Amino acid sequence: MTDKFIFRFVAGITIFVIAVVIVLNRHLIPGPATPPAFTPYLPLLNAILNGTCSVLLLVSLYFIKNGNIAMHKRINILTFCLSSLFLVSYILFHYLMRNDTLYGDANADGILSSDEKTLAGGLRTLYLTILIPHIILAAGVLPLILLSFYRGLQMQVEKHKKLVRWTFPLWLFVTVSGVVVYLMIKPYYHF
Repeated sequence: MTDKFIFRFVAGITIFVIAVVIVLNRHLIPGPATPPAFTPYLPLLNAILNGTCSVLLLVSLYFIKNGNIAMHKRINILTFCLSSLFLVSYILFHYLMRNDTLYGDANADGILSSDEKTLAGGLRTLYLTILIPHIILAAGVLPLILLSFYRGLQMQVEKHKKLVRWTFPLWLFVTVSGVVVYLMIKPYYHF
């Protein structure tokens, strides 16, 4: 396969995934009237997958720093698979759920005390400060992950190293911030 083909393939996948996420987040494709019973568990699953990927990325770094290429490759394949599973679960959740969850929304009774409103307002700023770069970098790191993965599997070591200098910290930020975003928004889920 030529580099031109690989770049086009990666661009196509990236554009497709971003388009699907935007369409689902804007509710342009209606999900079922009543989501399946497992739907509320998907955000927790996503956080677990993100957390696991965070740990695996660090383990992968450990192995490559110690010259164990075989384990580095195995861990990265596992991380890639779990990240792919995360993406499927994330898309499924946004397809199935019709209601958006907003940070600082009222509790299930629809009531917030003045102290809760003040605390939620301050923490909402922190939440958005984490969420916005998380979203932007999640979209931006996808092609880097795909290209890094391809270069690594092809043992194109120098090209892989150049890409991973950017891919690793961005991917790690996205996986860690994904867990933080989940923990911060979890109290406002009402399903």
